[in-house]
Amino acid sequence: MKSFALLFLIVICGMGGLGQKLKPKKRSNGEEIRFRTKTKDVCTMSISGDEEMNVRIECRSQDMSYWCEFTGKPSVCRAFRNNPKIYWNQVAVELRKLPHACESTEVLKTNMCQKAPTEALMRQIAAGMEPEDLADEDESVEQTDTRGAEKSPADEVGKPLTKPSQHGQGSENETEAMKLAREHCWESLHGVCSYVFGIFRG
Repeated sequence: MKSFALLFLIVICGMGGLGQKLKPKKRSNGEEIRFRTKTKDVCTMSISGDEEMNVRIECRSQDMSYWCEFTGKPSVCRAFRNNPKIYWNQVAVELRKLPHACESTEVLKTNMCQKAPTEALMRQIAAGMEPEDLADEDESVEQTDTRGAEKSPADEVGKPLTKPSQHGQGSENETEAMKLAREHCWESLHGVCSYVFGIFRG
């Protein structure tokens, strides 16, 4: 009975140890590590995946932001399986030495897995850059303002041009009506006749 209890205790302890070994692997998935490059770019390294892992590095400098992505199977390396957290910290240490975290970084380097198979290497698969310049937005705002400015004076110029012509036509109609009234009506009825002639001519 004592031997059975002892065996049961050993099995439980062994399972507890196994659980502890698996914890670091879970901790590496979805983890974010923040660091600064040699030129003080502020960067975040996001880690995801299980057997095949993905790493995305996003950095922000004074005049631009840039990013790059890596993929590989570091789990092939025994040292990684034993302690993935140290592996990723070593990656961050190497990136801190660079002026630009993504430029000329084809492979993420570590001391732990130098002798591991090539499939363990985290290789760069994509990269991009975004200049932090709002000039394009300012230009678009200026263009809309300019278009509005061009449109409104044209309307304003158009309105005064039409109004005088209308007034001119009106005055011409009145003078013609008065002329006809003088020719065809008695002097006392000039006002009424010019009004009637004005209606017919207008």
